[in-house]
Order: sequence, then C-alpha cells, then structure tokens
Amino acid sequence: MDISLTNRLSFKQASITVLVAFILGTLLSLVQVGLDYASEDAAIDREIRSLLEISHNPAARIAYNIDAELAQELVVGLLRSPAVIRAEIIDSSGLTLASVQRPASRSGYRVLSDMLFGDSRQFVDQLFVSHEPDESLGVLRLQVDTYAFGNHFLERSLLTLLTGFARSLLLALILLVLFYFMLTKPLISTIRSLTERDPKKDFEPIPCPRNHELDEIGTLVAVINQQLSSIHDVIDLRREAEDRLTQYLGELEHIVSARTAELKATNARLTLSNNDLEAARRTALEMAQARASLLASMSHEIRTPLNGLLGMLSLTLDGKLTDEQRQQLAIAHNSGKILVELLNDILDLSKHEAGQLELERIPFDLGTLAEDTASLLSQNASPMVELTCLVDPRLPALILGDPTRVRQIVSNLLSNALKFTRTGRVDLRVSPTASGVRVEVRDTGIGIAAEAQARIFQPYTQAGAGITRQYGGTGLGLALTRRLCEAMDGKLVVESVEGDGSRFVADLPLPSHQPAQQWTFLKGQATTLCHPGSGLEELLAGWLPHWGLAFRQRTQEELGNQVECDLLICDDSSQLPGLRRATQAPILLVTSYGGLLGTEGSEPLAPFSQLARPLSRAALYKALQQLLSPGQTDQPPGTTDVPASLHKARVLLVEDNAVNQMVARGMLVKLGCEVGIAANGVEAIEYLQENPADLVLMDCNMPVMDGYEATRRIRQMANWPELPIIALTANALPEERERCQAAGMDDYMAKPFRREDLVALLEAWLPIAP
Repeated sequence: MDISLTNRLSFKQASITVLVAFILGTLLSLVQVGLDYASEDAAIDREIRSLLEISHNPAARIAYNIDAELAQELVVGLLRSPAVIRAEIIDSSGLTLASVQRPASRSGYRVLSDMLFGDSRQFVDQLFVSHEPDESLGVLRLQVDTYAFGNHFLERSLLTLLTGFARSLLLALILLVLFYFMLTKPLISTIRSLTERDPKKDFEPIPCPRNHELDEIGTLVAVINQQLSSIHDVIDLRREAEDRLTQYLGELEHIVSARTAELKATNARLTLSNNDLEAARRTALEMAQARASLLASMSHEIRTPLNGLLGMLSLTLDGKLTDEQRQQLAIAHNSGKILVELLNDILDLSKHEAGQLELERIPFDLGTLAEDTASLLSQNASPMVELTCLVDPRLPALILGDPTRVRQIVSNLLSNALKFTRTGRVDLRVSPTASGVRVEVRDTGIGIAAEAQARIFQPYTQAGAGITRQYGGTGLGLALTRRLCEAMDGKLVVESVEGDGSRFVADLPLPSHQPAQQWTFLKGQATTLCHPGSGLEELLAGWLPHWGLAFRQRTQEELGNQVECDLLICDDSSQLPGLRRATQAPILLVTSYGGLLGTEGSEPLAPFSQLARPLSRAALYKALQQLLSPGQTDQPPGTTDVPASLHKARVLLVEDNAVNQMVARGMLVKLGCEVGIAANGVEAIEYLQENPADLVLMDCNMPVMDGYEATRRIRQMANWPELPIIALTANALPEERERCQAAGMDDYMAKPFRREDLVALLEAWLPIAP
C-alpha cells in the first residue's frame, strides 16, 4: 500500500518534532543575538572611551601650549580609526585648534545598523593638566560612525540564525529516517498484510513485524488478529443463517399465497361491511336530524299552550281573589313552571350532548336565587319534611355566572331530595369557598346504595326500577346537573348511605362580583322556641347575631309564667295561646307551607306575624323589623319592588295564537304599553306602514308569512332602521337563536315567558317613562 510522504506518520511526527526544535532553536538564537547586540552596543562606547583616554594627555598639552600643528597631527591620527569620522580640538577660549572629518561609509545594510545603534555618536573629553584638574584647557570632540561596529554585529547574527536553521534541517532528516524505520515501515507492512487477507476465506493471522512484538504495533496486530477471528466466526454464522433464511423464504411464499387468498375474501367482506356502515351512518344522521326536528316540534307544541296557561294564570293572580283561590292558582302556576323546567332539562341535555350548550357570565344574587328556588319547590315537600335554605352570611352579594344554569342545578338537586324524603329535614346550603361557591343539598331520605351511586348520573337512569315505580321521575335531573357543573368547570359529588339520607355537593368556580351585603343592625332581645335540631334553629342561630340581635334558645319546659324578651319566635302554632299569656312581646310564628293561620285566628295574638317555611333572609329581616320597630319599615337590602307601570311605548305584537295574544297583551298593558295586534307577517308590515311603533314582538311560526320572512322584508324596506324586533318562539334550541339573528331580529325570548322576562326585555330596549 503506497502512502504519500506527507501523509505518513513518520513525516508528521518528524514535522512536529522539527517544528518544535526549530521554534526552540530560533528562540535561543534570538536570545543569543540579543545578548550579542547588548555586548556590541557596550563595546562601541568602551572602545571610543579607550581612544579618548589615550589621546587625553597629548591633547591637553597641545591645548595648554596652543600648538596648532601638533593639534592637527593628533586629529589626523585619530581619524585613522575606522569608526571616527570627525575629530577637533577646541581651546578654552572656544578657538578651534584643529579639525578634520571624512564621510560616513555607505552600504545597503546601513539602514538596519542605524536602526539598532544609531547613525553616529558624539563623544566630548574635557582637557586639563594632571596637577590642575579643575582648570579646563579646552575639549577634544569626536564623532563616531556606528556602522563599523553594526556591520560586524549583523554578520555574526546572520551566521547564528543560519547555523540554527541548518541544525534543525539536519535534525528533521535524521528523525524522518528514524521514524520511518521504527514506525511507518512496520505499520505499512501490517496494513499490506491486512489488505491481502480475504475475510470470506480461511483465516490466517497477520505476522507481527520483527522487534515490535511487545510495543504498540505488536498489540495492534494482536487485536486485529482477534477481530479477524471474530469476523470469520460471524461470517460462518451468517452463512448458516442465509441458508436457513432461503429455506424460510420458500415456506413464506407458500404462506403468503394462502394469506393473499384469505385477504381477498376478507376485503370482499369488509367492502360489504363498509357499505352496511355507510348505510348505518346515513340512518344515524337522518335519525339525528329527525331527533332535532322532534325536539324543535316538541318544544314548540308544548311551550305554546304552556305560555297561554302560565300567562292566563299570572294575569288571574293579579286580579281580586280569595286567599283559597289565590293559593290554588299559585299552585297551578308553580306546577306549570315545573313543567317548563322539565322541558328545559330535556332540551339542555340535548344541547350538552351536541356540544351546543352556551353559558352566560353576568352578575346575579346566588343567595336570593337559592331562596326563591326553595320557596318555589316547597309545595313538593312532604308535610313531615322541614325544608330550610341556609345562606352563609359571608356569601358575596353578587357573583359572575349563568343564573339560569345555576338555578337548574339548585332546582334539580332540591327536587331530587324532596322527592325521596318523606320525613325529617331537607337543607339547602349556599356558602363561599376559596375558588368560588358551594351549593350543598342534604336530606334524610331513603339514601342511595353504593353500587347505584355511579349509575344515577346517567340520563334516563335511576337507582333502581322500584324507585321509578314508587317515586316516579325521568332520571334526567342529576344527569343534567352533573353536565352543567362540568360545563362550568366545577364538580358534583354525592355522599350517601342507603336508608340514612344523601348529601350532594356542587362546587362551582364562580368569582365574586360584589362583596357580601351589609344589613342595618336590629336592636333587641329575642327568644326562640323551636324543635331541637330543626333547620329553623340553625337558621336563626346563624342570622340573628349577624343582624345584631341577642337571642336565647329555650324549650317549653324552661319557659316560666312570664317571658322577658323583645321578640318571641316559635314554630308550633298549638303553643301560641299559652305563649301570649306568658308574654306581651311580639310573636313571630314560622309554619310549614300552607300552614298559615287565618286573619280571625291571628287577631287575638297581636302583635303577631307569621311566615311560611322555607324562610328567606329578606322576608325574615322585614318581619323582625316590623315587629321590633313598627314605625320603621325600611326595605331590606338587596330587595326591590317592581313598579306596576314602567313604560309608555307602542308595541306591535305579531302572534297568530289567540290565547298567546291575550296573555302578552295583558302583560304589556299592565306595564303601561299601547299594544297593536297582527296575526301574521303581512298584517305586521301593513300595520307598520300605517302606525308608528317603538318595538315589535315577532312570533316566528305563523301562517301566510312567518316571522323570519316578515323581519327580512322590514329590514329591506329601510323605513325603520332602528326599530327593535324581538323574536317570540317556542323553539328553544340554539340553532333557533342563530336563525333569528340571521333574519335580522335584535333579541330572542323563548315561550313560555314570565312577566319578569318581559320587564327585563322592555328595560333593555325601551326607555323608562318618567
């Protein structure tokens, strides 16, 4: 194997060695040159000083005698020195006795010499006689050309550098030869032997170069021989593997042929299955569309009569009625609301499953919402069940969230607890947490078996078939509640023991918008006479001190003939006669739903007031304020009275259903509005062309021309650019809102709507009348 000279290890090693030796030799030569330069520079001054010392005495006698001829001979003699180019003797009076000079030498190396030693140097010797050293006779002045010395120095320096380079070159040649025979030649022989070997043939070890058995080359040859042996063994194994692989390939070809036939048959079956799946997919899509159409139709068909039912009941409740009639109609009205909530649950569950559930983020009063929901559902409570709404005094006055969805959570949990509790207590607790709020419902009902606790959150599923037969229900409430909690990034957990009640806790991360409300302190001493362990006892213990009232908890046995207090709170109407004989303080009676005393029964007990459970904070506060301070009946914080007439506006009601016309018109008239009626879109356009209007309530589904087309035509006419058009529809699905917006409607209100919903709508779109 031929390797070029510059690529051989011997050349590289010799090059590195010579380079190091050359650099070191050069440095040493430079040091020697530097020392020689210093010596030569000192020699110049030393030789001239010696020349001046020799010429001192003759020059002094010449200056003393003022002998010009001898002076001339002396300076000519001094000029014979190769380095002196000017000499002169001057007496003490400044007269030049003799002066001679000659030109400096010329040479190409003079520039370098002048750089090192200078072009010339001046020497001055003061002349005096030995017996009068202090009396100056004159001076002897010499000018020396340094080139005579610099030339000798440059010749020596050049010789020193050339000899150093020659030594380095000789060392390189010697090392190159030595390294070649000691390193390169044995390696080349080893490489040549390795190159000539064929690993596929029989293995023969590579011979080791002579005299290198114990050094690195011998070790390298031994390692190579070991690797060649391993390669030979691997090649033998690979040959055997290739032989076996050839055999396996033959067998594999037969297997592949058989599998190919099987795959063809399988592909044929998969093609048929794919066709079946595609048909099933189309069927599923059609069923989904049919389901959506069914939900829309069901929503419309149920909400339309419900709107008329609830509207008529609401209008009737505003009229003159007896207490019994008002209570009966209120129960019917609340039952209709429960039907609406059930319909909303079905639609909301469908929205959540379709990923179309949208959440609002507006401020609302969670405490009041919980109390209103508990009051609404109290009619569902068993006579032997005490329903209590316990609101933590630290709860923020307003929080940010979706009040409608939160109301559904509270309503579903509370309805579930009341349904399965026949005796005992049902408590609704609302409290703040570090991350938001907590809604907790605890009951003493039938409980839930451990194996059924995960199943109850599935849609249309209850804990067991016996539960459905005995208690009824659709199984939608808890499923929707958990999905609503998850949609708010919260969680719903249940703790229950069969036969020992249940506890549902919904933690919702709803931030505070306004801190807890401040109440005006009440003054006085209250005595409470409640059943031990009752919800009323816990409610009073939490809120009376918060309002500034001192109170004492007493039992019937602890009361004497006379009771000293400013107010007595009792939850047992049978004890009222005895209590009135024992005290003249005002009495507040707290009864169950529907257990209020009539006017004739309450007159002998005056001053007397009564409230029905579940108590709200505002109602309790107002009753306490009226009993403790009859002349001061301030409105409790957080409550407002909605005036009967808010607006003086012209409203066009476009509705084809006569009952719904009567309901909406009655509500609008009571709110102070002037109402025009149109039965379809054509009549609405004709009415607007002849009469002014401040707002249009537009039903969507009508004969002749529906609300969508009517709205589009109104917007196209451009005669009423700022006229608000509000959609009235019984279809509560999310795509209905989008369809209304696409048609050009400004807002949306689903049927059945409440008077409060209509008031809020008018406040948003119409100015309030003075």
